[in-house]
Amino acid sequence: MNGSEILLECLKREGVEVIFGYPGGSVLPLFDKLYESDIRFILTRHEQGAAHAADGYARATGKVGVCIATSGPGATNLVTGIATAHMDSIPMIAITGQVKTFLIGNDAFQEADLTGITRSITKHNYLVKDTKELASTIREAFHIASTGRPGPVLIDIPVDVQIGESDFIWPEEVNMRSYQPTFFGHPGQIKKAARLISKAKKPVIYAGGGIIISGASHELKTFTEKLKAPLTWTLMGIGAFPSDHELSLGMLGMHGTAYANHAIMESDLIIAVGARFDDRVTGKIDEFAPHAKIIHIDIDPASISKNVKVDIPIVGDAKNILGQLIEEIKTPPKTLEWFKSIEAWKNKHPMTYKDSSKIKPQYVIEQIYEATNGEAIIATEVGQNQMWAAQWYNYKYPRTYISSGGLGTMGYGFPAAMGAKVGCPDKEVIDIAGDGSIQMNIQELATCVCNKINVKIAILNNGYLGMVRQWQELFYKKRYSHTCISHPDFVKLAESFGAVGILVEKKEDVRPAIEKSLKTDNTVLIDFRIDPEENVFPMVPAGQAINRMIGGMA
Repeated sequence: MNGSEILLECLKREGVEVIFGYPGGSVLPLFDKLYESDIRFILTRHEQGAAHAADGYARATGKVGVCIATSGPGATNLVTGIATAHMDSIPMIAITGQVKTFLIGNDAFQEADLTGITRSITKHNYLVKDTKELASTIREAFHIASTGRPGPVLIDIPVDVQIGESDFIWPEEVNMRSYQPTFFGHPGQIKKAARLISKAKKPVIYAGGGIIISGASHELKTFTEKLKAPLTWTLMGIGAFPSDHELSLGMLGMHGTAYANHAIMESDLIIAVGARFDDRVTGKIDEFAPHAKIIHIDIDPASISKNVKVDIPIVGDAKNILGQLIEEIKTPPKTLEWFKSIEAWKNKHPMTYKDSSKIKPQYVIEQIYEATNGEAIIATEVGQNQMWAAQWYNYKYPRTYISSGGLGTMGYGFPAAMGAKVGCPDKEVIDIAGDGSIQMNIQELATCVCNKINVKIAILNNGYLGMVRQWQELFYKKRYSHTCISHPDFVKLAESFGAVGILVEKKEDVRPAIEKSLKTDNTVLIDFRIDPEENVFPMVPAGQAINRMIGGMA
């Protein structure tokens, strides 16, 4: 086989059903073979859209997402999407073309050092210089991307490697001495953790995206109910635990619930599972949870004690370790008094907003939740729209909230929604967007219409780069420096691509517009003209402890 045939055969054996990407000179041999392949290829309108679509596909399905771009600018256009996947531990394979091996380093046309550029934003990367190494490289790449703490892997393939010939040898097993993730917790650490949990009076379970990656939602629910302990989650942990469960505290951190933040700060034991104590959660690090012992469960040993010193580290897969702890804990903690304090915080600081005749973004999210019965996959852009979607849609299941957490990538949500819809065609997929963020990858309307990928887009249109404007209002004396953003006529723009556009300017038209979009067999964009200066509250100012929150209502 030639290199392109080997690559496609490897992708089939890895179970790849769909690839997102864009052709170019350095991947012409590969695209020539794709012409006769039965792997579905979706031509995006920008390489960044391809990377985010592969990422959204991976988050929604749990499978490895795959994207392809040509060398040079095509490959560098993937970089933001690769970095987004890396920060959120998303399994993705990025395949890039490269100039011929003998031209590498000569500043050839459309040459860029992709392995160098992406070294810090990939779990691993490869430059394949011999067709004989292609099959083993691809096998390794998928193994690395999908095991341990997942992440993106880049494979850079020169043109001559794509056309060179070699015998096809498929490695049935992958055995890498330098890469051996730990999957089960150390029995001694499990016993120590169980003893500490049994003695706790004010425990809090703090769940992150690792629960969803591990497929540990059932074990988390069993564990939480056995302990009768309150549970809070990160932005990446949304959907890991039912929002309406009596033990739920909602999201914690900068825009979390006040009662989750107070509970963390007053707790005597934090059981962190698949979370990394990032700055949006901890706030002022030296004032974070001053009374608490910390048990930290994570498959990545480098994440433990990186930001917050922990008392009992347990390295391994969340699903396995929670199972071990469920068996080991014989005496659950006594939490009755603890819940009296939590109920008092819930009564004193409920999640609320000031309703009015204007269209409030929180109201739009609530109506989307009711119209979909909480069964939709929600993707978001980044900013206020992202936080309102996190706060006001009650998520029941894992893999139903798809958002850029660590990198905070504007323009992520729409192509990610597209990828999620391709992976879950029977699910309703809705992108909650801002009028600024949606314009960054709005060209993917063409991809959706051409491929009948019928996502729905709800633009919370306030005429601003909303989250930046909110900070300017609160901390920069309302000096709105370059955050008032003009936007096109979104309805006409949608229609020009062949999609359906709906303008909503009155509160009473919100629900009918949502219901119309859900009944429409096409991509639908709804332009909701919301209250322009509505803010996301509660909010912890930067550099403050997480129990020092600003307000509950805009």
